[in-house]
Amino acid sequence: MSTSPEHDYLSKAALRIMESASNSGLFGYTEGQRKLFDFSCDLKQDWSKAIVGQTLWKHGGDGIDKDLRTLLNERDIAAAVYIARHESKLRSRFAEVTQSYLDTPMRDRLSRLRVFWVPADFEAKDENIKESIYNALKEEITKDLLLHVTLGGLSPRDATRFASAKRPGLPIAILSYIKKHGYRSNTRTAKDLDRNPNAVKYETERLFILGFLESESLQGGIYQVTASGQAMLDICSRLRDYLKGNLGEENTNKELEHICSLLGIDYPSIPITTPLVNKDVESQLQNPTFLLLQHVAQADSDGSVDWPAPYFALPSTTDIAAAS
Repeated sequence: MSTSPEHDYLSKAALRIMESASNSGLFGYTEGQRKLFDFSCDLKQDWSKAIVGQTLWKHGGDGIDKDLRTLLNERDIAAAVYIARHESKLRSRFAEVTQSYLDTPMRDRLSRLRVFWVPADFEAKDENIKESIYNALKEEITKDLLLHVTLGGLSPRDATRFASAKRPGLPIAILSYIKKHGYRSNTRTAKDLDRNPNAVKYETERLFILGFLESESLQGGIYQVTASGQAMLDICSRLRDYLKGNLGEENTNKELEHICSLLGIDYPSIPITTPLVNKDVESQLQNPTFLLLQHVAQADSDGSVDWPAPYFALPSTTDIAAAS
């Protein structure tokens, strides 16, 4: 079936946005096999999460039924993306179709559906409009899809609460330790980290309450690092690269900067020459970014963290086959 230039542009833009975001080093990217979809990719860390998507442009509301059925029938995916023309009749039909799934076994799969509406007057022949549409999609896809799928649903509030810990470096050290060694007891953890047991107990329970650690028991006990805890470790590791001047060319990474800005982390505002440890520190208690960088610098100085390496884009199966 032939597609319009707008349809093709939007499908390719979605993949380009996710591939570009992977340059942050927070997750890897590889284009997937389309099968029944308009676009598909895998996002990777210690896990692999498939994203599939459909684009609706010229076809009427009847196409929504087929598109949603195709998206919701796919089992092993982390998110189903739907990019559609913003028209009242399409939005009305979309609401009707999704409502019809609420009384079926498919209702639980609706939560993984992410919809992005594009202005109906978009024309792919205008380069300025294409750029504007791309930037709007980038903001929405990064905020509503990537932060949830790859960063465990982290929010600006989460980042601020993490940074507000009173003992510099300790929350990062605890997350790193539990990820690598597991959690046997508070006594063992405090001894291995060479920290005060009461401080470790307090901070571990705090990380549990904030959702960076999880436990099968509601009261805690045997802890594991959650997806948001892993994401915070990854972000802190990239911030360590920034403080060491190793973030990239001229120590910049626009993709990481954009993702961090959505979390309220304005790390470029803190020069890498700013004292963050020892006696020279001029504390900025009302600046979450400063406090987070202080945690990173102190944890690095203590040598108590196994810093996660950045993730990179991987070749697709099509690329591998072509190279062979």
